[in-house]
Amino acid sequence: MANTQQMANAIRALAMDAVQQANSGHPGAPMGMADMAVALWGDHLQHNPKNPGWANRDRFVLSNGHASMLIYSVLHLTGYDLSIGDLKNFRQLHSKTAGHPEVGITPGVETTTGPLGQGITNAVGMALAEKMLAAEFNQPGHAIVNHHTYVFLGDGCLMEGISHEAVALAGAWKLNKLIALYDDNGISIDGKVAPWFIDNTPQRFAACGWNVIDAVDGHDAAAISKAIASAKHSADKPTLIVCKTAIGKGSPNRAGTSKAHGEPLGAEEIKLTREALGWSHEPFKIPKEVYADWDAKAAGKAREAEWNKTFAAYKAAFPAQAKEFVRRMKGELPKNFNQVAFDAVVAAHTKAETVASRKASQLALEAFTAALPEMLGGSADLTGSNLTNTKSTPAFRVDLAGDVVKTEGQVGRHINYGVREFGMAAIMNGVALHGGYIPYGGTFLTFSDYSRNAIRMAALMKQRVVHVFTHDSIGLGEDGPTHQSIEHVASLRLIPGLDVWRPADTAETTVAWAVALQNAHRPSALCLSRQNLAYAPKADLGDISRGGYVLAEPSEVGMTKTHGVIIATGSEVQLALAAQKLLAERKIGVRVVSMPSTNVFDRQSVEYKQSVLPAGLPRVAVEMGSTDGWWKYGCAAVVGIDTYGESAPAPVLFKHFGFTAENVADTVHAALLKA
Repeated sequence: MANTQQMANAIRALAMDAVQQANSGHPGAPMGMADMAVALWGDHLQHNPKNPGWANRDRFVLSNGHASMLIYSVLHLTGYDLSIGDLKNFRQLHSKTAGHPEVGITPGVETTTGPLGQGITNAVGMALAEKMLAAEFNQPGHAIVNHHTYVFLGDGCLMEGISHEAVALAGAWKLNKLIALYDDNGISIDGKVAPWFIDNTPQRFAACGWNVIDAVDGHDAAAISKAIASAKHSADKPTLIVCKTAIGKGSPNRAGTSKAHGEPLGAEEIKLTREALGWSHEPFKIPKEVYADWDAKAAGKAREAEWNKTFAAYKAAFPAQAKEFVRRMKGELPKNFNQVAFDAVVAAHTKAETVASRKASQLALEAFTAALPEMLGGSADLTGSNLTNTKSTPAFRVDLAGDVVKTEGQVGRHINYGVREFGMAAIMNGVALHGGYIPYGGTFLTFSDYSRNAIRMAALMKQRVVHVFTHDSIGLGEDGPTHQSIEHVASLRLIPGLDVWRPADTAETTVAWAVALQNAHRPSALCLSRQNLAYAPKADLGDISRGGYVLAEPSEVGMTKTHGVIIATGSEVQLALAAQKLLAERKIGVRVVSMPSTNVFDRQSVEYKQSVLPAGLPRVAVEMGSTDGWWKYGCAAVVGIDTYGESAPAPVLFKHFGFTAENVADTVHAALLKA
């Protein structure tokens, strides 16, 4: 019979030893949650250390990611590819054991956590994906999608506002296979939380439609295991298990204090803790019998083998569905995707419609959502403005019993997130991490500020998540500066690994969607207009996907010589084309470059970039936003806006802020005179 106390003490010892060796980290939370880990990982978690990517594994999320030595210890002890040497290398350069858990770096880590509140929200996304995939693929007698999502979280996660958004949605969606274990230790960095965190957490979760198991002894592995077993029987509600713990459990002088939270215990206190725990082993030394109690390799192999039999039977009975499930869990696009994208782009080019780019996005989505059943859309209460819904994506709903409602036999694929931009973005990250769906969601561009950290996390984790941001400039008009985006496009372009698109017409918008869907390891943001944009005639569609291309040469307006270049994005491309004509009347020839994505353009070869922006030709950029980012292209001038907007009809604002063809032409002319 396993010695659960020694199993927990192994986590405590590894946590304090690794933090001490690194002289950096958080030993208290892993020591306090050690018994919780024993209960979950020892008795319940469905996983296979030798195949961390097994499709039907349970997902475990450490939302309080500063407690990273807990998950690193458990992964090592249960048999994942994480050696004792990796633990000794905690928080060091290029190690598998970074300061906070990182997906793709450490085998067995499901999501990158650290920014508090996002882990629980990612877990909601994972549980949502599980519920939807089960409704879509499972057949009577063939449950190939049947797993739980578990999350550990602490007071910090619950204080963050995003947790309110996520918890509410989990209750509304009746995610009964989501089980959260709350490390209720009452301590944060600043000390006892009671003076500033007085929420009645159990009542809050209950009010949001959760099942709550309160006041469980967080240092009694048997009691915790019993609570988890009870939670697994919930048919229509997610479950919160409140585990009363002491941070730094086992430390004679630090347990229950903020001193255990974010600093090494110190050599003397570690010695005293070893004595108090009855753990006489040297640092990083784990007895064979403890390894044996923790070892999950054989059980994991057996679990996966049993599922493989289940899937084999499913495949025999439903071969097409089985093939589709495998494709989608691998994240592969349908074989006909390139043809679908080509046809959609050509159709946009041929029709040459004058529509807002938000409408152009919806037109593209009609084609892509019909061809890609894995596309899962949504909006933060702005569906009619963001235009993220299509004929192929009815609303996602669950009934009173918690079952997914099907429309004409299909699971709904458009989510009403409510006014929860941050929660939407982080839930989409969880959906993408789980696999099986490509999530996209919409809001106004100015509200990207709310969701920015989740956007950053998608880029850090290299997840295919698409953000649809509409109302991209002062062009939205009368709503005024609170809603008019000025710095937002420029600031989003600064996020490493995020592709930001600001397309000028239907063809560019369709290409932006195609590239975003093809980028399996990169999120995208599409910044779209409210106002209608005329189609910009173009001879070649192939270079749009390069992020920047030559749209119009001087010869197209009767000039034989090129004196300069106008670079424009989005709605301002039309200004550039109109200015090109005005300049031709002054015997000045300019090339117009449309640059829907600076991020993508900057990744092109030097030769290509020079072919688009030749050396020696003065350049002027035009964009209704912050000017700072354009100077890197060697611009002689930028027609932009570095102040907040005003409340007035869009045409009035354009004239007021200088976004007219005449002003662009004058700016180019002045720049050429100075050159």
